[in-house]
Amino acid sequence: MSRIAVRTRVTRITVDGPPRHVEDLLAAEEPLEIRVGGRSLVVTMRTPGHDVELAQGFLVSEGVVSRREHVAAARYCAGATVDGENTYNVLDVTLGHGVSAPDAGLERAFVSTSACGLCGKSSIDAVRTHSCWTVDGDDLVVPPALLATFPDRLREQQDVFAKTGGLHAAALFDGRTGELLVLREDVGRHNAVDKVVGWALAAGRLPLRGTVLMVSGRASFELTQKAWMAGIPFLAAVSAPSSLAVDLARSAGMTLVGFLRGPSMVAYAGAERVVAPSSVAPPSSADALPAPVRPQPVEAAAR
Repeated sequence: MSRIAVRTRVTRITVDGPPRHVEDLLAAEEPLEIRVGGRSLVVTMRTPGHDVELAQGFLVSEGVVSRREHVAAARYCAGATVDGENTYNVLDVTLGHGVSAPDAGLERAFVSTSACGLCGKSSIDAVRTHSCWTVDGDDLVVPPALLATFPDRLREQQDVFAKTGGLHAAALFDGRTGELLVLREDVGRHNAVDKVVGWALAAGRLPLRGTVLMVSGRASFELTQKAWMAGIPFLAAVSAPSSLAVDLARSAGMTLVGFLRGPSMVAYAGAERVVAPSSVAPPSSADALPAPVRPQPVEAAAR
């Protein structure tokens, strides 16, 4: 806990009372440099803990590895400071025999923040990575009543969030039985997902067919892509998805559910995995949103 949460003195202020000086807990945030074969690949801001899973999940999401045997070893590097101290903030991954080293273009030009897992990508083409797994044929169907239980179960297992209120979480559920397979927390939502995927890689469980990835925040493009890269057919979020996340989910054949709160949810892609296919009517022109009303130019309005 000493590196996952940090104690600090704060001043609590209320409108109708005197300020109080108390001790509080903050979610820790430290840089992690991921190296592959001794060569620096990326520096990401993360919550310390499950760093090997984080590195492995990152390599899966970038298309470098896809099977357990593709990673031979991972170790922390000493000498990260001038006095040679091991800060446990530099991790070197050794790839398995015959696995190609990451392309030089994959190296991130600057730090990837805890809010952005795509920072440092040099081009639009570099953002989209193609999965070696297909998910469009996954026959998983999750009853809405079962799916509705996932957010509360995720929150119940967020130990560090309960102490700090400052961490995202990603949880992997068996979509048929509802079993919680693994949950990871991090200041970065993409890091939490990478840790889940890294756990699955080490356990030899990729591709993650028949599973649901539940995230505590919004469903961004990067999280959708990470799920696809791990062979996860179903991504659910308590908040909204982005337009690009929806586009990717639809093109990959994934199910994407947002605003999963209480008994309600919104299926943005792959609704047939939540309800019977016969109940899902294809969108029609009548369902389309009306065209936005554009403001009239000032000059025209004055005439």
